Amino acid sequence: MSGGGMSTFSLAMIAAWYFSNIGVILLNKYLLSVWGFKYPIFLTMCHMIMCAFLALCVRISGAVPRQAIKSRRHLVKVTVLAVVFVASVVGGNVSLRFIPVSFNQAIGATTPFFTAVLSLFIMREKETLEVYLTLVPIVLGIVLASNSEPLFHLWGFLACFSATFARALKSVLQGLLLTNESEKLDSLNLLLYMSPVALLVLVVATAVMEPAAAGVFVENCADNPLFFWAVLLNCVIAFSVNLTNFLVTKCTSPLTLQVLGNAKGAVAVVISILIFKNPVSSAGMVGYTITVLGVVFYSEAKKRSTLLKKRAELRAVQVAHELQELQVQGAEHKVVMMGVQ
Repeated sequence: MSGGGMSTFSLAMIAAWYFSNIGVILLNKYLLSVWGFKYPIFLTMCHMIMCAFLALCVRISGAVPRQAIKSRRHLVKVTVLAVVFVASVVGGNVSLRFIPVSFNQAIGATTPFFTAVLSLFIMREKETLEVYLTLVPIVLGIVLASNSEPLFHLWGFLACFSATFARALKSVLQGLLLTNESEKLDSLNLLLYMSPVALLVLVVATAVMEPAAAGVFVENCADNPLFFWAVLLNCVIAFSVNLTNFLVTKCTSPLTLQVLGNAKGAVAVVISILIFKNPVSSAGMVGYTITVLGVVFYSEAKKRSTLLKKRAELRAVQVAHELQELQVQGAEHKVVMMGVQ
């Protein structure tokens, strides 16, 4: 920040964050649907290879602080997160084979609903009534959007639904498993340590579920070199999502990133409709708008709920301190009275 506003660097990082997040979605859709490369797991594996390589390069360059795995237990936690991360990314890419980006983003906007539910059942973390009420428009909006989607596809819907659930599960598990300050990792270091596990899972999954993928990839590259460059660009942008996520959080705040995320889906929907010309219904757009508004209300309610919890914790500490002081004063008074006697 400078001069009471955002610096040029911060604005550039925000612009890069938008370009990366929207660009990777649109390129995934183009490759998997328009180009007809029907191998989302293989494409995700290519993303992960590039992410692992570039994350290592950034780590070696010293551009980000070096964080280490502290113990075997810490490694197990990161491994669990890696598996859930793979499920979320693969699910999202699979869905883009069958459903438009606009519907994909509408389903993805329901992440707060799953996060709140999973936090309640896994972490026993209760929210205020206001937070739970904001989940109602999120769910109602996506129900309306699903019923009105002209290009609805069951498998695409289920894949995107699973990806959204896995994304929320990773968020909750990350808060549950990496609670110790010494174990917390920034997005780039976490990506670096998750990459080997994610790659192993993806290589096995590709070999079992998409055995022809590598051969088709080579054929497509030979027939049209533009395909190779499109995949390469797609992989670089996939890494850029993680890099800009780290940089935006560093030069602004996690709250700013959350606000940007709320708007990103709407921007991606508009751009995808302009590019891919997929049909949309007025009822579907109304449903998506209701969901996005619900997400905005959820973010505000969650912020107020967090503030109330912090105040309550601070008050509890103050009360405990006051009680301790009273106990000390009582003990001192007792000693004085015994001396008088």
